[in-house]
Formats: sequence, structure tokens, C-alpha cells
Amino acid sequence: MAKYILILKNKRKGTLTNELLQGHVDHLKKHSINGNIFLAGPFKDNDGAIQIIEAASRTAAESIVKKDPFVSEKYYQTYELNELIEANEENNWLLEDSQTKGNIEK
Repeated sequence: MAKYILILKNKRKGTLTNELLQGHVDHLKKHSINGNIFLAGPFKDNDGAIQIIEAASRTAAESIVKKDPFVSEKYYQTYELNELIEANEENNWLLEDSQTKGNIEK
């Protein structure tokens, strides 16, 4: 499973309803239980939000995103979805990764 970073942008302030919020929370709960949403939350500046999604493919991640009422109802008018190459101790913080090596100035 790959990890994808979702950044929600361009919030339509003043349009949040209890129903929309509950639909969003229900979506998060469902996908958290089945292991697809690893982390979610708003930015402190109250202008956007982030989710970390685990999915088998970008298409699967995009499907999860589009079912979120905050996206489908355009509460957040735009979003970015990018696959994350996770750096951790297990992969030596990507020091041997081809992408990392390709970025090093020669």
C-alpha cells in the first residue's frame, strides 16, 4: 500500500453546516476503520487541511478523496494529492533511493 498526502485548499468559509461536518466525520471514521485514512486534520491557520491516505493505487486514493463530502460538496474547492515516498529507519532515510541519488549535485 502506498501513502498519499491530500492537501485540501480554498475553503469556502461560512458555508460549513452540521450535516456537512457529520458527513465528513463519518467518511473519516469509515476509512480510518478500514485502514485507508492514517491521519487527518485542519491546519492551525484554519485555511486548509491534510489527510494521509493509504491505498493500493492513486486511482483508489482519488476515489476515497472524491467521496469525502468536504470535496464532493466543494467545501474545499481544490486539493492536491501526491504519493509520498516515506523515509524511515527501515529504508535508511532514503539515502540509497534512486530519487535521492538523482537529486544530488555531481
